[in-house]
Amino acid sequence: MAQHRSFSLAVIDMAGTTVNEGALQEKAFTQALASHGVAGGTSAFERMTAYARRSMGTSKELVFRHLFNDAVTAVNVNRTFETAYDNLLAGHGVEPIPGAEDAILALRDAGLKICLATGFGRHTQNMILESLGWMGLADLSLCPSDAGRGRPYPDIILTAVLALDIEDVRSVLVAGDTTSDVIAGQRAGAGAVIGVLTGAHSEAELLGAGADVVLPSMCHLPQWLLSAPLSGSPQQRVSSFGTVPSMK
Repeated sequence: MAQHRSFSLAVIDMAGTTVNEGALQEKAFTQALASHGVAGGTSAFERMTAYARRSMGTSKELVFRHLFNDAVTAVNVNRTFETAYDNLLAGHGVEPIPGAEDAILALRDAGLKICLATGFGRHTQNMILESLGWMGLADLSLCPSDAGRGRPYPDIILTAVLALDIEDVRSVLVAGDTTSDVIAGQRAGAGAVIGVLTGAHSEAELLGAGADVVLPSMCHLPQWLLSAPLSGSPQQRVSSFGTVPSMK
């Protein structure tokens, strides 16, 4: 069954949605905490690590602002995290989620513009795109510093709407693996907010945050776009690909 709504832009998350980074984030996070006096194995470390895992997808600076009450300290810890992550990235690299690149190309062939979004800084985002050979894959790539605030705020999505001259935010599709991606999409008023199961959060968590549908991975997104109707009540949302998801 054909879609009842036309989409013109897909704002798609990177780490966990289109990019498999392994455990680089956790390693960089551990290094950043250790360099600021929070040693592994301590109760403070466990508490902070648990929060970071729950907050995957959120701007890293926002995470550190929550963990460290002092804003200056948070900025410094975030800077240490970014340096550690970049060093790990240079040494180990990342891989694309299987089928992600083909899915992005299929969305472009269907007439959608593409924005790749991240909670990392600009330098890190560019390193990831360059390592994958993706610098020209999307129409736009955005990080928190480009938009003002990172997820779960809607700024990145709305910045993409303005930058790519999209007429109606309801023609935007948002896809990501975290509750922060989902909340940002809902706050922006996107026409469809899609959760995927290749990253941080579960089906129940993504649906609980307001995802319209949850797919096994973003490689299913082009087929869903062609097959899923946009009608019904939010309470009828489903999570398995091939069934009929309902939209707002």
